[in-house]
Amino acid sequence: MSVVGFDFGNESCVVAVARQRGIDVVLNDESKRETPAIVCFGEKQRFIGTAGAACRLMNPKNSISEFKRLIGRKFSDPELQRDLKSLPFLVTEGNDGYPLIHVQYLGEAKKFTPTQVFGMMLSNLKEIAENNLITAVVDCCIGIPVYFTDLQRRAVLDAATIVGLHPLQLIHEMTATALAYGIYKTDLPENDQLNVAFVDVGHASMQVCIAGFKKGQLKVLAHSYDRSLGGKDFDEVLFHHFATKFKEEYKIDVFQNARACLRLRAACEKMKKMLSANSEAPLNIECLMDEKDVRGFMKRDDFEQLSLPILERVRGPLDKALAEANLTIENVHMVEVVGSGSRVPAITKILTEFFKKEPRRTMNASECVAKGCALKCAILSPTFKVREFQVNESLPFSISLAWKGTGPDAQENAPQNQQSSLVFPKGNPIPSIKALTFYRSGTFSIDVHYGDVSELQTPTKISTYTIGPFQTANSERTKVKVKVRLNIHGIVSLESAMLLEENEVEVPITKESAGENTKPNINEAPIEAATPPTSNDTSENVQDAKVSTDASGGENGVPQNEDKPLQTNTDTKAPKKKVKKTSIVVSELVYGAMVSLDVQKAIEKEFEMALQDRVMEETKDKKNAVEAYVYDMRNKLNDKYQEFVIASEREDFTAQLQEVEDWLYDEGEDEAKGVYIAKLEQLKKQGDPIEGRYREYMERGNIIEQFMYCINSYREAAKSKDPKFDYIDINEKQKVVNECVEAEKWFMEKQQLQSSLPKYINPVLLSAEIRKKAEIVDRFCKPIMTKPRPTKPTSSTGSGAPSPHGDEKQHPRGNANASSNENTGDRSSQAASASPEPMETDNSENAGSA
Repeated sequence: MSVVGFDFGNESCVVAVARQRGIDVVLNDESKRETPAIVCFGEKQRFIGTAGAACRLMNPKNSISEFKRLIGRKFSDPELQRDLKSLPFLVTEGNDGYPLIHVQYLGEAKKFTPTQVFGMMLSNLKEIAENNLITAVVDCCIGIPVYFTDLQRRAVLDAATIVGLHPLQLIHEMTATALAYGIYKTDLPENDQLNVAFVDVGHASMQVCIAGFKKGQLKVLAHSYDRSLGGKDFDEVLFHHFATKFKEEYKIDVFQNARACLRLRAACEKMKKMLSANSEAPLNIECLMDEKDVRGFMKRDDFEQLSLPILERVRGPLDKALAEANLTIENVHMVEVVGSGSRVPAITKILTEFFKKEPRRTMNASECVAKGCALKCAILSPTFKVREFQVNESLPFSISLAWKGTGPDAQENAPQNQQSSLVFPKGNPIPSIKALTFYRSGTFSIDVHYGDVSELQTPTKISTYTIGPFQTANSERTKVKVKVRLNIHGIVSLESAMLLEENEVEVPITKESAGENTKPNINEAPIEAATPPTSNDTSENVQDAKVSTDASGGENGVPQNEDKPLQTNTDTKAPKKKVKKTSIVVSELVYGAMVSLDVQKAIEKEFEMALQDRVMEETKDKKNAVEAYVYDMRNKLNDKYQEFVIASEREDFTAQLQEVEDWLYDEGEDEAKGVYIAKLEQLKKQGDPIEGRYREYMERGNIIEQFMYCINSYREAAKSKDPKFDYIDINEKQKVVNECVEAEKWFMEKQQLQSSLPKYINPVLLSAEIRKKAEIVDRFCKPIMTKPRPTKPTSSTGSGAPSPHGDEKQHPRGNANASSNENTGDRSSQAASASPEPMETDNSENAGSA
């Protein structure tokens, strides 16, 4: 089972995996710890991650970046429109009101949703993890910003599903940071809470989290954020400043050239980083536009003055987080700063002034989220045993339910027929379940919407659930119990609906319990709901259902007693209410989300594109193999292969290699995979014999040495008078000698013939033949020279003596008994045969007579 955490940032991504020794951040194919969040569409394939970043300048209009800010948002969102102004690719409004990304792919105009592009990037991160773990990756945890709406969370899950990932949890990035911070702390207090403020200034947003730590647990006290305050905004300040300056000074308008915009933004980002460590920094770009070189200069004080409108917004999330946590500045014990944008000195200064303490940087600003995600995945996974650490997450926005009557209960859609209730308030624990009771006589619907959308900037309504159809007895309104779930991802859904019908039945009453209160079973438990229904539809209420149960209660409210059966009085009966439970069909409609059919189509499309990418990569590998073979073989023909090929053959082969090289850079620049395979096989038909002659020459010496050692060892052993071989029959030894002589004779003939041949002629003495001949000799001689020494009999006269172990066996050569046992060794056998008399034992049954 994989244990992986993905930090999907707006600019770059980080992958962390759990191992036995801890959490590691894995490297991508360029051995870098951060992977650019870019998907570039080419004429033949996609380039994702580091490959996409390399193609970005050459193909800016088909290089998609910052798509994390596009998913799950309406095209008309003012914040989205502001972001689109700085993006070089085309984004239009789809039929559903959500953005569509336009690219040129495989020579055709294509449209993709931000969710699909998000999934493409996830597939690259998945591949990085799989290459590192050398196993399939399915289960994972993905970090998301705290301000992600219900729809955006669903979009991330859909993107993961498209590429075959199964997120165990979508964890808030700040919660993951707090987890990575606290789980390693061994000095956390047991009673007094340690309050830590985490401030994350990322590429495009700022998030603040105040968390309370105790030994073995973490509780999120408050979340706050600014979705448009990040390092990117500081880059834009410099970009617009220099774009205006260059227009006046050099008469060039970078806004008219997408590539010039990318280059200037990259230079401004580099300048911003330099100003974080220096008081001033230069800017130099060669041939930015119209073959003009540009230069600029900026002081840190001037940069901070230009950024003043942005810096003034930093205090907003800080004030809000303190207010929601009900804490004062004195109650915040530590401040941790993370995120790529947090290195701006002006931000550090503001944080110091606000919290009255110096911010700490004990965590890796770029990797803490990914490590926290991997830790959470390890906690949820059975693969690793993790230190007990409880994470109490809270909902960053409020969720309400709204409903109206249907059928005869509400003929008109008047406002007075609408009712709503706050089900999951802001700060509600995640996950959570609420049980709600309605009174209905037929199909009705429930709307899920946000309690407050002023900060989220998203449509109020999330989803609509239709409950039914169902029928009640006598068409009367009956209790309907609805279960609403806030799952581990922070997504709200109506999980189930149950129809509860009460019927009166007569139940025998036991004598023992006639005057006592009975305990209801859970199936008959009364549900304390709203006011009983009246003729007016406004009497419908919704609240938590409370079920009173008792584990000791038996059927029909009769206490169970296994020791003494109860004596019942069949003449005494009383009416009792029995509850019949019936499940009701619930249909879901999530506004803006992908339906199952769309997800399946996206999965198939992603599979096709991934297959195309794989074919193109294999084609590139084959082309590179042909090119490498040409260069390598040409060099070897004039070096170590020179003696193994005649001059005319070498010239012809060299000319053929040159011809193939010219073809590679001309007609063969863009060919199919099979064409390159055929070219390589054609070259190898002529090159393999040469390479084979060289390889045989280099290997033959060692093989001959091993062969001669083999036959000499067996021949010497067969001719030796060593006592350890004296039990072997002389005829058998002679067979070994003859076999070795014949093998040596065969070798000498072959070697004499081989020595007369030049090196450029195919050899007649092959290493494989020598190795095979050595195996034949070994197979013939080894059984003879290594057969075990035969055992000697214990007695050669008389009628025989019993074995020391009482085993009496007739010797095959006479009447004497042999003292032998299959379980005894040579030493015990020799000792037994040395004594003509039977061994004395205490056991009279084993004592024999001569």
